[in-house]
Order: sequence, then C-alpha cells, then structure tokens
Amino acid sequence: MNIADTVQQLHTAYSNGKTRNVDFREQQLNNLLRMYEENHDKMAKVLAQDLRKHKQEAYLMEIDYMINDLRSIIFSLREWAKPEKPKKTFVNMMDEVTIYNDPYGVVLVISAWNYPLQLTLVPVAAAIAAGNCVLIKPSEVAPATSKFIAETIPKYLDKACYRVIEGGIKETTEVLKQKFDYVFYTGSGRVGKVIHKACAENLTPCTLELGGKSPCYVDSSADIPIATRRILWGKFVNAGQTCIAPDYVLCSKEVQGKFLQEARLVLKEWYGENPKQSPDLCRIINEQHFKRLSGMLQGANIAVGGETDANDKYIAPTILIDVKDKDSVMQDEIFGPILPIVNVKNAHEAIQFINSRDKALAMYIFSKNQADREIIVSNTSCGGICVNDTMGHFAVDTLPFGGVGPSGMGSYHGKYGFDTFTHKKSCLVKNFSPIGEKLASSRYPPYSDSKLSLLTKLLKKRQGLSLKFFPYALMFGLGIASAIFVKSITEEDS
Repeated sequence: MNIADTVQQLHTAYSNGKTRNVDFREQQLNNLLRMYEENHDKMAKVLAQDLRKHKQEAYLMEIDYMINDLRSIIFSLREWAKPEKPKKTFVNMMDEVTIYNDPYGVVLVISAWNYPLQLTLVPVAAAIAAGNCVLIKPSEVAPATSKFIAETIPKYLDKACYRVIEGGIKETTEVLKQKFDYVFYTGSGRVGKVIHKACAENLTPCTLELGGKSPCYVDSSADIPIATRRILWGKFVNAGQTCIAPDYVLCSKEVQGKFLQEARLVLKEWYGENPKQSPDLCRIINEQHFKRLSGMLQGANIAVGGETDANDKYIAPTILIDVKDKDSVMQDEIFGPILPIVNVKNAHEAIQFINSRDKALAMYIFSKNQADREIIVSNTSCGGICVNDTMGHFAVDTLPFGGVGPSGMGSYHGKYGFDTFTHKKSCLVKNFSPIGEKLASSRYPPYSDSKLSLLTKLLKKRQGLSLKFFPYALMFGLGIASAIFVKSITEEDS
C-alpha cells in the first residue's frame, strides 16, 4: 500500500463532500456499532493474545466502553452537528450570528498498545461523527489487535473515507510526512514530541494524549480498607499498563503501615498465594518493557511482591517503600505493576512534592477531609482529578479527558471528542437596513470626536441585557445616535 496515494485518496474523498452529510455520518457510526456487536468474541480474543487480558477486563475497559460511547454519540449527533446560535451584544442585536461545526478534513489517528481497541476506535468514532475522513494507524506493539482492526474496518466502513495502515516506525515516519488537517495521537511523551514536531511543519493542529506519573495522596482520615482496594485495582488492572494508573502513593508512615497490611490481604484474596498462576493478571506487553520494569526493582526495598519471570513476561504486583525522589522508579512513568510509596507528613508536603514534578495526566486523593482535598485541588495542576477512587473520571463522558503540558494537550470523550475534531467556524450576517447603515456610517472618515463618542457608547457591553428589553434599548440607542448625528451635522455646518 502506497501511503502517499492512500492519504491523497482520502483528501479526494473528503473534497467530494460525502462525509459532511449527517445522514452518511450516522450510517457509518451505526455500521461501526454493528461491527462492535458482531465481533465481541474476536475482540476479546485478540486482547487476550496481545496482553493476556481477562475477558472481564476486555469487556469492562474496552468493548463495553466503546459500545456505550458510540451509542451516546449516535444519540446526540444531530444536535451536536447543528449550527450554534451564540449570545449577541447590543451592537449586533439586529444581525445574524452563527457558529458552524465544520469538520477539519482528513484526520490521522495514531493509537497506543495498552488498550489497543478503545484508544483507537473511540477517537475514530468522534472523528467520523464530526464529518472527517480518517486514516487509522493502530499500534504495531499489539499485533493481533492491529490485524483485527485492519481486516475488519473495511467490512463495515466506507473504504473511500476510512482507511487503516499497519506497520512500525518506518510506516509511521512515512505517514507523518503527509499533509493532514488534524492529528490525534495517544502514547508516550517521547513519541508525542516527534508527532508535535511533524505537525508543526505543516501547522497542523493536533491532540496529544500522553501520560506521566499520576500521584495518589492518602491521608489518615480515609477509609483505608476501601482506599486500598481502589488503589490496587487502579494500579494492577492491565498489569499497570494504563496511562492514568496511580503511579505512586504519597502518605505518612502511619498510613503506609495500614495500607501495606491491607494490601497483602487484598492481593492474596484477588490473585491467590501464587499470583503468577492467576488468570486475572495481564502480562507485560513485550520483552523490552519487561526489562525496563524489572530494572526498577534492582536495589529497591520491596515490601510486597517483586517476583519476575522473563520467559512469561510476568512481574508480580509489587509495592516499594523507602522510595526517594531520585530513585530510578521515580524518574519516568512506570507503566507496570510496581507501586512506590513516598512518605509525606501532610497535604502541604504532598503539594510541594507534586508541584516539583511534571504535570500529570491524573491525580488521586483519598481523604474525608474536605478542606485538605480543596487545598490540593486548588494548588496543583494536572489533566484530571478523581477523589476517593481511581480511574473513574475516565468513564464519565460529560467530563473532558486529556492532559496538560508534558501529559498532553487537548481533550476528548463525549461531546468533547466531537468538538476536538470540529472547527468552530464563525459567521456574522449584517443587513442593508437604512437604520443600521446610519449607525454604521459613524465608523467612516472623516473622523470626529462626536463619531467616536457614538461608537464608544454603542460598543460598550451592556451586561445582562435581556432580549425583552431590546426594543427599549434600541430606541435609546437610536435616540443617542440621532442626537449625536444631528450635533455632528450642526458642527460641520458651522
């Protein structure tokens, strides 16, 4: 497949206008929904092949999530696609003001391997809903899922408007040489910089969904047994290979002791005496990532877990203590089943530690103390926050999901996904009425103080001006205009 020809074909298809039609978009989205519903078993199978992902995780975190997301988009599509009528100021009360929701054109979606279906197809669905043609590049690191997407998409979606390209670095490099109207990337910050640089060459707008070290603060007021379960689930689901997994815990020595005591009980309950034999634990995606993660355990103080098996790409659910800021495990996003604990005395120390590092994609706070929660929320910056749970905010489609700074730029999910792939085109329509032109004539030369005075009064914002008062405001405005207009004529005659 020639990549340049494929991209050009997509540009040609977009220029034909087919994807702008809302009926066509709705049809394609319904076809995509049918694809999900007719391929449940295949999707669960490829996820198991790539990540040894249990069926429950496959459905909860990917398949069912995609189905619910898509049904919501289909339900709301026609309302979202309508031109918007924003509020008008006094000076534009007689004009027509409209915002059109224009598709960007040809969109590139490059996805990640850790949730290889969801992170590919959720943004693709949003791009289709917005009226774009889409080139889809699944991650080659999850080969079974990539092959499934490449083989299945053409059976359900219009082949002229939606294409899939497989491959690794070579193919991605070639793709990034092409001209797109928008690029959506999910993955590491290292590759995100490459994507951003490539977009800058053509001034192409982009969304970067990256990651980072998401902190998790726990204080003594939290319900430790419940908090422990929620933190461990968020950390060890998908073997920790989740961009919003709690990366490290911030807590006091006292809370640490209670957390460890509870964690040992919970992990035994979940995965048994030998977690390696549990069918509920995913594996590390490949040998390269296994070596990177196992290296973090060298010289570390392991309180729980720590067992590894290179042949099985297995790392046990592991908790580290006595962790220092300069330790290797604290340098980059872990992206694996290793949970370091850093000791702080209180919320203020936690804030200082968090603010000394790059802005994270997510932040978690476990506390019943509302004042401390508000202090942390108000004095830190991150992509999103979840209080007394982990990862739950990701599933709320009325919340925008995205990072800030090193953890990403832009957001999506629900209406925010539609807006991401939509250009808001503004339009002002004025009429040729004599009254309107009489007022407008004050902007034309020759200039005078009286004209400036009129324009200043007309352009001054009238906060809270209701439409029911518009006739009176108009009469008032015309009265001022007439008086100044007469005065200016008198001055000019004299």
